[in-house]
Amino acid sequence: MKLTASAPGKVNLCLFLGPVRSDGRHELVTVFESVSLADEVSLAPAPADQVRCAGVSGVNIVTRTLDGLRARGWSAPPVRVLIDKRIPVAGGMGGGSADAAAVLRMAPVLAPVAEGVIDELAVSLGADVPSQLAPGLVLGTGAGDVVSPLAPLAPHAFVIVPQTFGLSTAEVYREADRLGLAREEADLAGRLSSLRGLRGEADLPFVNDLEPAAMSLRPEIGGALEAVREAGAEHAMVSGSGPTVFGLFHGSEAPALAEAAAARLAERYPGARPAAPVSEEFAAPRGS
Repeated sequence: MKLTASAPGKVNLCLFLGPVRSDGRHELVTVFESVSLADEVSLAPAPADQVRCAGVSGVNIVTRTLDGLRARGWSAPPVRVLIDKRIPVAGGMGGGSADAAAVLRMAPVLAPVAEGVIDELAVSLGADVPSQLAPGLVLGTGAGDVVSPLAPLAPHAFVIVPQTFGLSTAEVYREADRLGLAREEADLAGRLSSLRGLRGEADLPFVNDLEPAAMSLRPEIGGALEAVREAGAEHAMVSGSGPTVFGLFHGSEAPALAEAAAARLAERYPGARPAAPVSEEFAAPRGS
């Protein structure tokens, strides 16, 4: 049996950076949203567990996902994981985490997984993985790995503008520390309180505290942000630790506006494309 699932990327509609925790990671308050720019991940029978993804070799997060499942008693026959990569690599959209989450969604279809194993393994794999187990609009706290779903927002759409370079998440966080971007605990707690009462996009502060750090490392990101604003986006932001830039459009005409913006931006940024918000149904496993 072959299984396939979409692995949607994510954008951070807001991201507030808090102090460094005892484990060396930062406390975060963020709102993720899954988008239709997605990798395609397939599981098929194989002589031994293996992962194939163009341009990726060696141990990666999906390899660690399979190893983690096996170590926790998953008894499915060996599988080959095939990844059709569409999400920008090292782009701040959680592509590797999305692929890992897709494997975790498909694993119980092939063999039972003990209660609690999927959630525990997701947290151990990385902060973005838990938010993509059930794609949609999610509030993230802790290091971004403690997640709770939020009610859908009013109609909106995105233009996604990848860059020709990647950024190391760890390097961006180090730059944020150098720039002193972290908020005080009281400030972070206040941001969390307001987001828990989120009633719609009017209550969303479209702020990414990591954006100045990403731009400090790669100033050309500023040009992409300006180009997205000039293309008509109501908000232009860096996603996560960057360098991918996205623009947000509201209202019933949002998909058409995003498509027009992507066409306008494509000459300067060939990877520019429209995207829509997606929910859990978009990423459900499909058998063949």
